[in-house]
Amino acid sequence: MTNKRIVQQRDDGDWEVRKPGSDRASAIAPTQAEGMERARGILANDGGGEMQVRGRNGQIRSQDTIAPGNDPRSSKG
Repeated sequence: MTNKRIVQQRDDGDWEVRKPGSDRASAIAPTQAEGMERARGILANDGGGEMQVRGRNGQIRSQDTIAPGNDPRSSKG
């Protein structure tokens, strides 16, 4: 299974970093940028993986592989 974290907005307006299937957030941040930074740190400390960022509407905005994760795409970017 891929190590993955999702950054998404909470009902109170803060941004959470959540592992899929978990009952609670790994981290909570006041801004999306801070949530993304925290997710990168968590994944890097855990051996790398995939970070998925969701917009305020819940749709996926971006995905990124955090080193030393295994990027499934061979193209740069």
